[in-house]
Parts: sequence; structure tokens; C-alpha cells
Amino acid sequence: MAAKMSQNNIDQLPLAITIGEPSGIGVDIILQIWHENLKAPRLPEFYLLCDPSHLKVRAKTLGFDFQFAVHGEENPAATGEKPVFLVHPLKNKLRGKPAQPNKADAGGIVEAIETAVSHIQNGIARAMVTLPINKKSLYDAGFDYPGHTEFLASLANTWPTTSTHLTPVMMLAGPELRAVPVTIHIPLIEVPSALTQNTIIETVTIAERDLRERFGFTKPRIAISGLNPHAGEEGAMGKEEMNVIAPAIIKLQAQGIDCTGPLPADTMFHKSARERYDLAVCMYHDQALIPAKALAFDETVNVTLGLPFVRTSPDHGTAYDIAGTGKANPASTLAAICMADEMTS
Repeated sequence: MAAKMSQNNIDQLPLAITIGEPSGIGVDIILQIWHENLKAPRLPEFYLLCDPSHLKVRAKTLGFDFQFAVHGEENPAATGEKPVFLVHPLKNKLRGKPAQPNKADAGGIVEAIETAVSHIQNGIARAMVTLPINKKSLYDAGFDYPGHTEFLASLANTWPTTSTHLTPVMMLAGPELRAVPVTIHIPLIEVPSALTQNTIIETVTIAERDLRERFGFTKPRIAISGLNPHAGEEGAMGKEEMNVIAPAIIKLQAQGIDCTGPLPADTMFHKSARERYDLAVCMYHDQALIPAKALAFDETVNVTLGLPFVRTSPDHGTAYDIAGTGKANPASTLAAICMADEMTS
């Protein structure tokens, strides 16, 4: 096991990329990105946690002729030969074919995520980029977490340096908008009861800290939405703004955090409104993700805040309908790789 790297030379480490759903477009995209990189090298060093045989079959399907090498062994690129695609082999073999997910692949999907987190902790990688998973397939195989974000938090909570329970915060970051949902993967009907002053305060505090420490903002400006239409319209359309959200904002302001709200969600995402804040904090999943994806679907990155490591991900799903065809757009994954690189350089 490699020795831990100091903060001064962490940028010398590669990025760890997890395979995600083997039957989806994630593996197509990473191969496409590598193919383009061979023409004009500009990517940070990375390796893919995957079953090498699965990767080679998909590369052949897409018509790519790459050199592959095992991560951790001598890299032929270091001797001046043609660059090679580095693969960290999984113990679990992957069986899924394009658009044909296999329940048995759940073990490999989870292994890749767990291994990437372990590699960061032990100084083998500096950050992780996760390719898309299919939550339903994992649930069917017994996966107990609502999604990537919550699973990563559970893994981080086992680190010796973690003294308190970690709360993961999902941020969608694009060229025109950064947005955070307070509640994430829960049914809409459960959102009002899940919203508390403490939950809002904790989410905003974590997001504000990471914007300063990992994105370089001196004093980020945060806009906080209401829950109900027209932000409740003084209680006529709901009491959550008056009883929960506004009191939380007052407490956040007392901590010195630059935040405003609760704002009507239907008017806080147009161009001139976005110019007045650096981050939008919303009350539920779609309230944050719809504007983020509408503004820049192919360039938006999913970033998990509140963890002791950097994790980014493309903001799209497995797209089984085009898996194995070479038609997938790699822009979001490329943006995720670049953002992970920038956040740890």
C-alpha cells in the first residue's frame, strides 16, 4: 500500500475513475475521452477501476484500438512509448452488455467505489470521478443507500480522521449556475417534514465552507429558495417559509454567512437574478436540478461537498438506449474530470 502523500504533492497523484453501470454509457464516454486525448493530450492522469476484459470488449465494440496497462505496474508511457489506458482491475468480473444490465454486476460497481475511496485515503489517488450508476439495479441487488452521495458519506464516516457524522451535500455546478438541494433522494411528499432549521443551516454551512476552501470564494453569496409557490406568500400558500426557512436564514446571517431568502423559486434562476449570487440553495432535488440541467445539461457536474475528499460525477444517467453505439456526449464527464483536477491542484 502506498504511503500517504502530503498536501504539497497531492497534485502529483492520478484521479481514480469508477466504472459505474457497466451496461450504460459511462464506459463508452471514458473511452471516447481517451481517444480524443490521444490526438491532443490535455487530460490529468487518471486510471479506471474496472474489469479489464469488460473494458477491452467495449473498446472493440466502439472501434477503438488502445494499449491497456494495469494501474500500479510499470507504465510503458514512462519510457516514451505510446500512452496507455490505465486500468485498476476489480476482483468482481463484469457481465453486463450494452443496454443489458446484469444484477450480478452490483458487486463490481460497489467494489469500484469502495476501492477509489480507499485509494484516496491511502495516498494512491487524489480525487475520484464516478461514472453513472443505475440505482434501481443496485437496489434490486440489495444496495441499502439512496444513491452515490449517501454511500460515499458512509464510507467517509469510517475514516480514522472523521470525528463526527458527515453530512453529504450534493452540488450541481455548471458554467452559469451552482445549485444545492437541501433534501436529496426522498419522495416529494416527505420533503416538508424533512426540512428543519438545523438541516438547512447544516447544508448551507457545509456548502459555504467548501465554496471558500475548494472553489476559492472569499465570501460566497448564497440565495436560498422557499418551498412553496411564491415562497409561501406570507403564509397564504404554506407556513414552511415563515416557521422553518426564514428563521434558519436569520441564524446563518448571524454566523456571518452572506445569504438571502427565502426567495420564490420561479424567479431566482433568470439571468439577472443569477448575477446576484454564487450559489442557489433549494429545498428539494428537482427544484435545484431542473434549472441546473436546463441551463447546461452537457456541462454540469455533480460535486459532493462535506466529504474529506473530492468527488465529482457527470450529471446524467446510464442512457442504456445509446450504450455501445458511440453516440454519447462526453462533455459532462470531461467537465467532471477537469473539475476534480482543478479542485485538487
